[in-house]
Amino acid sequence: MSSVPAGGPTPSNPTGELLRLDQVTTYYDQMRILEGISLNVNEGELVCLLGGNASGKSTTLKTILGIVRPRSGRVLLAGQDVTQWPVPQRIATGMAIVPENRRLFGQLTVRENLELGAVLRRGESLAEDFDRVHELFPRLLERRSQLAGTLSGGEQQMVAMGRALMSRPRLLLMDEPSMGLSPALVLQNFQIIKTIHATGVAVLMVEQNATMALSIADRGYVLSTGEIVLEGPAADLLQDEDLKRAYLGR
Repeated sequence: MSSVPAGGPTPSNPTGELLRLDQVTTYYDQMRILEGISLNVNEGELVCLLGGNASGKSTTLKTILGIVRPRSGRVLLAGQDVTQWPVPQRIATGMAIVPENRRLFGQLTVRENLELGAVLRRGESLAEDFDRVHELFPRLLERRSQLAGTLSGGEQQMVAMGRALMSRPRLLLMDEPSMGLSPALVLQNFQIIKTIHATGVAVLMVEQNATMALSIADRGYVLSTGEIVLEGPAADLLQDEDLKRAYLGR
């Protein structure tokens, strides 16, 4: 079995590395949430971060974005230490997020929500980006003038993903993309994630649906109470007996 307990820090900028968390420890007030976690995502790679409720998955994404600052450790983007950078500066480097529960502006139209994804690209033509989003999500072209708050859950997830793609990200963070969707829509959603990944966008996906996430990922990490307890190629993690018992119900 090639999935092993996570080790210590590794060199900060290997060839092709896009994101690295290096021994990151994060607190909320006096409560420790993450304890010395190290992970990386390479250019064009799809990596999933698994774990149960309160394991620290969403806090990891917030730390990457800069919403939460680590007590110790570093966040590196393309080899550059961004630990103290504010959120907008990190987004401007080519990072985007599809947040948990979509977080759309319900009183704005679909098109207006999509435009917000490109807010840091003032003065640039967005026609090509709208075309790409509508190719992935034809329904959004039909719904472009509809208020986002009146859409179905599946359609709102399409808007959230399309909004993130409007920024032309190098790294796409996804927080529980299957949450609240029917089984049929979950399958469709993951097929779209595969399509996005195939265009060369690196993806770090937080997900509780371990089987589905690992079926499309290159590698995976498993968080438990704020520590990475397993990591390895996705195919190997799917066969890991401890992971099966804990997360796959086998």
